[in-house]
Amino acid sequence: MGWLSWLAEQKIEEAVRRGEFDDLPGSGRPIVPEDLSGVPEELRVPYRILKNAGMLPEELQLRKECLELEDLLAVCASGGEKQTLESRLTAKKLKLRMVEEQRGWSGGAYEQYADKIRGRLEGS
Repeated sequence: MGWLSWLAEQKIEEAVRRGEFDDLPGSGRPIVPEDLSGVPEELRVPYRILKNAGMLPEELQLRKECLELEDLLAVCASGGEKQTLESRLTAKKLKLRMVEEQRGWSGGAYEQYADKIRGRLEGS
C-alpha cells in the first residue's frame, strides 16, 4: 500500500472513531450494485463519476435539448420567436447528427435500431 493510501485509511479510521459516519442516509441498508455490464470495464469509473455529478453524454444532452426545443415550438405563438426556435432546433439536430457520425452511429444497423437505442440510453 502506498503512503497516500495509508494516509487515506488513517483519516477514514479517525472519522469512524469520531462517529462522523454515523447516521448517514441509507445507513444499515444494503448497497444495490448497479448493472454496468453494458459499459466497458475501463469506462466504468468515469461513467459513475459523470453519473453521480448529473452529467450526460454529449449526444444525450443534445437529444434532450432538441426535445425541449420541440416542446417550445409546439406551444409557440409568435412567428418571430417560432423562426428563432426552428433555427436553434435545426442547429442542435445538425450537431447531434455530427456527434452520432463521429461515434459511428450513422447508417447500417444503428439507423434501424436508433430509436430503441436512444430509448434505452435515456432510460425510457
